[in-house]
Amino acid sequence: MKIRLNGDTAEFKEGLTVSELLRELEIEPRGVAVEVNMKIVKKKDFEGFRLKEGDSVEIVSFVGGG
Repeated sequence: MKIRLNGDTAEFKEGLTVSELLRELEIEPRGVAVEVNMKIVKKKDFEGFRLKEGDSVEIVSFVGGG
């Protein structure tokens, strides 16, 4: 399936969950926020939230600084 990932087109297996997407991208879920089609997905829902063809996904990493 094709999705928009942070503004770029990307292809992944059908029925991928947010958790599986983060694992494939080697991203630690604790340090990110995920938005699908302009709606925030709660961390507790990552395992069960399935992505669909054409979804727009934004992954934002938290960065500390001072």
